[in-house]
Amino acid sequence: MNKSYRLNAGIVVVNAQGLALLCERSDYANQWQFPQGGINNGELPIDAAKRELYEETGIKSVKLLASNPTTLHYDFPPKIAAHHKYKGQEQYWFLFEFNGDDSEINLQINPNEIEFKSYRWAPIEEALEAVVEFKKEVYNKVVEYFTPIIEQKFLRGNKR
Repeated sequence: MNKSYRLNAGIVVVNAQGLALLCERSDYANQWQFPQGGINNGELPIDAAKRELYEETGIKSVKLLASNPTTLHYDFPPKIAAHHKYKGQEQYWFLFEFNGDDSEINLQINPNEIEFKSYRWAPIEEALEAVVEFKKEVYNKVVEYFTPIIEQKFLRGNKR
């Protein structure tokens, strides 16, 4: 059987300090990642990103800053692939600015599907050390692409 990639939207959210939202998975201890989720048939990737962000974190107060111009993909390790109909994920990545207050964040917005058990705000590059190994190559590309945008908007712009 020739498995294909599942279409997916990956989301980097940064706050007013230019820090990225990292979420700890509820199913694996000490595995942190950016929110992400599947794209439904007929759904635009940007709409999937907003929907998944809300379903996983409760966050709605965002403004799109950028999107990665190409899709990125990763393969599931054999142990995980054995339980999926896909060989991995093909991802569209989006960078959002969070305009709300942390009280908006609710990791239990959907009690039947709790993806994350905790979150933290951190420099985007911390995701490279925190994410599971098989996603690192994609995360390297995401961090490389979005870091200059974050620095331009939040870090350089705030220096006096």
